[in-house]
Amino acid sequence: MLAMYRSNIRADRASLVNKLIKLPGIKVCLEATGIYHFDLAIALHDAGIPVMVVNPKASHNFAKALMKNSKTDAVDANTLAEHVERMDFVAWTRPSNQTLVLRGFARRIDALTSQKAAAKNHLHALSATQETPKALLRDAKLAISQLEKRIDILADEAMALIDQHPELQRIFELLTGIKGIAQTSAIALMGELLLLPHNLTHREWVKFAGLDPKAFESGKSVHKKMRLSKAGNRHIRSALYMPALSAKQHDPHVRAYFQQETFASRLRRHA
Repeated sequence: MLAMYRSNIRADRASLVNKLIKLPGIKVCLEATGIYHFDLAIALHDAGIPVMVVNPKASHNFAKALMKNSKTDAVDANTLAEHVERMDFVAWTRPSNQTLVLRGFARRIDALTSQKAAAKNHLHALSATQETPKALLRDAKLAISQLEKRIDILADEAMALIDQHPELQRIFELLTGIKGIAQTSAIALMGELLLLPHNLTHREWVKFAGLDPKAFESGKSVHKKMRLSKAGNRHIRSALYMPALSAKQHDPHVRAYFQQETFASRLRRHA
């Protein structure tokens, strides 16, 4: 397969699909690699070839279980081939085109927001001394202003897309009806969650976001503090962070739950 697939461009993807589709009973297993696996997964799916996309951590641990110490393209390809032969085949669900566009908007807004935070920190550092030339302060403020305008433009584009599709609009209204979730958080969450299969349980949703608890116990003496696994989609965790802080302050149920957990944690520490 690697020999047939030279680079991640449309022509080579089409060439690969044309060769694979001639093989009877073919199944393809891909490792999720940021956004770079998406176009190939879509091309395979749209051609009617069953495709499975696995978490890189799962394939890495599978390779360790097989005692494979080397890491090359050929070794990785053989590992994925063995993975799809031995493990249950879970077919990848193709997202709709509008969902992919919305995710693109959401992730770009998130990236620009991170740049704005860095620019504000830089401005704060420049403002800490009287020796900083006023021209530098003006330039730093201009950078922040430009980032804010770009974020607003992309948010308007995302909202225009949502308004064009009644189902997206319904989901947006449901999300913004939750205390703590406003427009930016709703766009970010929709951009990630709508790519997931619709039949996931609430536990699977939590695990996919990496918000499931990670226990570490061994015998009677080793009992480490339980933490979040963070072995899931970091964009979902990032999108939920500020809404969670807001809900802790303004939603009485969330605030009560937070206070109860804080009190229980203190009791465990002093037990």
